[in-house]
Amino acid sequence: MSNTCFLLRFYTKNTVLVLFLCLTVIQLQSCSGEKRAVFSKSSCLDAKKVNRSIKIAHGEFQYGDDRFYSDERPVSREVVSDFEIDTTEVTNRQFRRFVEATGYVTDAEKGLSEREFPALPPELRVPGSVVFVPPTKIDATTDGDWWRFVAGANWRNPQGPDSSIEGMDNFPVVQVTYSDAVAYADWIGRRLPTEIEWEYAARGGLDGAKFTWGDQPPDEAVARANTWQGQFPFTNDGSDGYEGISPVGCYEPNGYGLYDTAGNIWELTESAYHFDRQMPFRETGYDPRQPGISLKTIKGGSFLCADNYCRRYRPSARQGQDVTLATSHIGFRTAADIPQ
Repeated sequence: MSNTCFLLRFYTKNTVLVLFLCLTVIQLQSCSGEKRAVFSKSSCLDAKKVNRSIKIAHGEFQYGDDRFYSDERPVSREVVSDFEIDTTEVTNRQFRRFVEATGYVTDAEKGLSEREFPALPPELRVPGSVVFVPPTKIDATTDGDWWRFVAGANWRNPQGPDSSIEGMDNFPVVQVTYSDAVAYADWIGRRLPTEIEWEYAARGGLDGAKFTWGDQPPDEAVARANTWQGQFPFTNDGSDGYEGISPVGCYEPNGYGLYDTAGNIWELTESAYHFDRQMPFRETGYDPRQPGISLKTIKGGSFLCADNYCRRYRPSARQGQDVTLATSHIGFRTAADIPQ
């Protein structure tokens, strides 16, 4: 294990992206047996309910919320046309079929070339991705205290080379980038939902409600979503049934029949992320905290969201995600147009 601080440059055809990072790089060796995830159930839905898409009828709704984070403002009324959306997040089984049929290699599996990324130290050019690792120090307060670049982490081995998705066919696929998600969607003749489509569908007809189930706060007696139960990032008692990611569909669907639009994993959308939604549109998105980074909007929150941190298991909540970065808590679902 080594600590690395450096000026990180991502080179694309159109821009140079600069970010200062301090990361702990973990090289995991497969010498002590494979790590297997511990979970309550390996499946929650009948197989016929997993690979489904439903029609969402056109309508108007309240987009955003002025009661929470600043990037959810201002509230506006938005009109949505008919479209289709998956009832569940894309699973490991579905993504495996795509990979087996096409030979596709995800971004996390490729690694980075020295020619294209000369500023990167060698240990960060190896194949790998970012993983949540619970901190051991009691004064952990920033993202860098619990996020690690793990060599060998990818969709098949989401925690690193000693991990596996064996027995997790019905869990949502993670460790995929925006490009990976688009490649899968293209293969099945679909696309990613826009942020507005996603939020409209996630609300399930409850226009203006705080949560996908209404305005009632989460109740410890009735688990409504897979979120962090306890004081993040130190203790998660798993009282909702899972300490990490859950299979798709373990909690009640919303009013439209969509599962896991709150918690479990963040979901990629097609929309560029702008921290200030009133600023001029940029195709690459913009966040002053990450200048120069191409960002897409992610929605829904994840199992890492808690009352004391990232209270974003709400339909209006949003964040920007680097399009080149795969992580252990981000996946996607697909959508499609309906001819008018």
